[in-house]
Amino acid sequence: MLLNSLYIIIGISIVLYGADRLTAGASALARRMNIPEIVIGLTIVAAGTSAPEFFVSLMSALNGTPDMAVGNVVGSNIFNVLLIVGVTAMVAPINVTRVTVNKDMVWAIVAAIMLLVLCIDRPAISLSGNSISRLDGIVLLAVFMYFMNYTLRMARKNKAKTATQHEDSQLQSRDNSLFDLMKNITFFICGLAMLIFGSNLFVSSASYVALTLGISESIVGLTIVAGGTSLPELATSVVAAKKGNSAIAIGNVIGSNVFNTLAILGSTAVICPMQINGINIIDILTMVVSMLVLWLFSKTKLTVERWEGGILTLGFATYMAYLLSNI
Repeated sequence: MLLNSLYIIIGISIVLYGADRLTAGASALARRMNIPEIVIGLTIVAAGTSAPEFFVSLMSALNGTPDMAVGNVVGSNIFNVLLIVGVTAMVAPINVTRVTVNKDMVWAIVAAIMLLVLCIDRPAISLSGNSISRLDGIVLLAVFMYFMNYTLRMARKNKAKTATQHEDSQLQSRDNSLFDLMKNITFFICGLAMLIFGSNLFVSSASYVALTLGISESIVGLTIVAGGTSLPELATSVVAAKKGNSAIAIGNVIGSNVFNTLAILGSTAVICPMQINGINIIDILTMVVSMLVLWLFSKTKLTVERWEGGILTLGFATYMAYLLSNI
C-alpha cells in the first residue's frame, strides 16, 4: 500500500517533468522549422500542458479503467475553473478580454455541453452502462479540428499587426547548430517516453490504492488523478498571479478545458471506446455549470473579482465534499 502510494507520487512527477521536456523540445523544433509562435502556442504548448491528462486518460482506458479516464478529464476541467481561477482571482482580480468572453469561453461551454449530451445514451442520473463510443470520439475530434482551424484563421488575420516583432523573435530563437538540434530531439523523445512510463505507473498504482481502500475508480479519477494532472495549469497560473499577470490564468484554463474535452476524450474514445460506470450526471453538470458561472463572472465588467474567485473556490470545496461523502 505504502509502496503504491509512493509510486503515485513518482508517477505524476515523471509525467509532469516529461510534459515539460516534451513541450520544450517540440517548441524548439517547431521554431527551427519557421512555424509561427502563435501556432506553437495554440497547438504544441496547449497540447503540452494537457499531455498529462491525455496519457493518463489513454493508459486508464487501455488498462480497463475507463471511469478513471473520464473522471480525469471531467475532474481536471472542474479543478481548472473552480480552484485555479478561483484562487488566482483571490490573489489578483483577473482582467478578461472581450474576445475571450465572446469566443474562447463559448467554445469551452459548447465542448462541455457536447460531452454531457454524448454521455447520455439514455436518461439516468448515474449514467451507468452508458458509453463514449468510437463515433462519439470522432464527433469530438471533428469539432476540435474545426475549433483549431477557426482559431488559426483568426490568428492569421492578426498576423500582419505583429509581423515585424514575430520575425525578430524568430531570428533570435533560431539556432542552426547540430548540437541544439540533437538536444531538442532528445528532449522530445525522452519527454514522450517519460509521459508513457509515468502515466502507466501512476494509473496502475492509483487503481491499486483505490481497490485496496474500497474507493471507486471514478472518485479517484475526479480527485487525485485530476488534481495531479492539473498541476501544470496550477503552476502556470500561480506564477502568473505572482508576477501580476493573472489574466494568463483564463487563457490557460479555457484552452486546457477545450483540449481536454474535445481532443483528449475524443482521441481516447477513438482508440478505445469507454463504458461509463461510476461517473454520474452531477459530475458532468458541475463541469458545465462551473464554466457557465465563470463566463457570467467574466462578462460583467470583463473582470473576475476577488469575491467571485472566492465563490468559485467555495464551489470547488463543496463539490469535493460531495465526492467524499459518496466514498
